[in-house]
Amino acid sequence: MGQIKMGFRWFGEKDDDISLSQIRQIPQTKQVVGALFDVPVGEVWPQDKINALKKQVTDAGLKLEVIESVNIHDDIKIGLPSRDKYIANYIQTIKNLSKVGIKVICYNFMPVFDWLRTDLHHQLADGSNAMMYEQAKLPKDPEALMAHMKSGSNGFSLPGWEPERLAALQDLFDAYKDVDEDKLVENLKYFLDAVIPVCEKYDVRMAMHPDDPPKPLFGLPRIFKNRDDMLRIEKLYESRYNGFTICTGSLGENQNNDLPAIIREFVPKDRVPFMHVRNIKFVNKQGDFHESAHPSSEGSLDMFEIMKALHDTDYDGYIRPDHGRNIWDEDGRPGYGLYDRALGITYLLGLWEALEKAKS
Repeated sequence: MGQIKMGFRWFGEKDDDISLSQIRQIPQTKQVVGALFDVPVGEVWPQDKINALKKQVTDAGLKLEVIESVNIHDDIKIGLPSRDKYIANYIQTIKNLSKVGIKVICYNFMPVFDWLRTDLHHQLADGSNAMMYEQAKLPKDPEALMAHMKSGSNGFSLPGWEPERLAALQDLFDAYKDVDEDKLVENLKYFLDAVIPVCEKYDVRMAMHPDDPPKPLFGLPRIFKNRDDMLRIEKLYESRYNGFTICTGSLGENQNNDLPAIIREFVPKDRVPFMHVRNIKFVNKQGDFHESAHPSSEGSLDMFEIMKALHDTDYDGYIRPDHGRNIWDEDGRPGYGLYDRALGITYLLGLWEALEKAKS
């Protein structure tokens, strides 16, 4: 079989009801995609905590080479004078992560809100439930959205929705009032100019995640929505260490995005160290969607063509399934149940094996 490195996102023993021993039993899954979730955004990740996470994963017979995410402080995205302090902290975190063999950091540059959905437990016809996004149901008040996300989280933390960061939400929105798309890109360049030389020295690749959904919301700009945005971002710093996480679900939410074509363009340029491969199902012409099981038949994306594009371009990077359903009476973190993601891995590996054997 090819050289893709299959992984599984894990939130740590204190905030995940899935164990490392369960992950190890998923066929061909050797990588844990992990993070430290108890360090405030913008602070340095302590070396001892990083070392402890690494030891925990390796003691379980798994590898830790991808971190998702070292989230970026809003002062960096806004472009405040204090950003230099937070960039210095980020650089130190990169150095600390490199000491335990971390090769990729998945991050995003979304203002205020990370990914969002209007229903975290949408009931599907087969009895499972999955996250859903309906534009008409997006609250007009961001505070109402926050309350909705919290109430649907099943008591788990939601990545990118740090309560301490979002406590003074109106103040945060006020701070972004003069940040348009061009300004946000300018602030991203400032960040990349500072961190990419460090990444090159310590062999840690940055892999920017697309906006989710890939469109402006609440008047906030979005700068990673499509191929043109990717071309602009890669030109901000010409280096393989300035790369992308191609998330088929997030980019696929824009029906104009040709996912196999994007893969065939950017993988050969060595700009894609990390892949999130998942499916979604559109429910109307307006682009409303819900998450689905991974197979092509269950959603609106052609997963065979996506995997074929990776295979044809000799992709040898890290990959993981992404948001799945809650199935078989599982009631865990929305989008991050064990069973459906494990089924997704088996399906993706089956496609990969078929592609490998068809080539030989």
